[in-house]
Amino acid sequence: MRIKKCLYVNRRAPYGTSYALEAIDAVLIGSAFDQDISLLFIDDGLFQLKRDQDTTDLEIKNHSPAYRAFEMYDVEKFYVSEEAMAARGLKKRDLVIDVEVLSDSRIKDLMDEHDVIFSF
Repeated sequence: MRIKKCLYVNRRAPYGTSYALEAIDAVLIGSAFDQDISLLFIDDGLFQLKRDQDTTDLEIKNHSPAYRAFEMYDVEKFYVSEEAMAARGLKKRDLVIDVEVLSDSRIKDLMDEHDVIFSF
């Protein structure tokens, strides 16, 4: 069986919808099938990776620590949009995991390199 290169694109804020949790579940399922998985965070999806999230007032569990556990599932390729980070005033040190920062032109190349793209 040929291993597919799968890119999971996260573009929405971490709370207020189920998109972020659905993406986490989808990545875990994909990793169970030995796929070559990459995650890309663009737009407000960057806030999924923000360090020190406080969800107390929302009365829901903070799911950002899940990204640190992905390494146990051989999911280790994380990318973020340089332009989106600048627009939101974020730096790499503000994130819960180590990421590779890509320009929008490089993001297009990244997408072209994958067999399947899932958008959340």
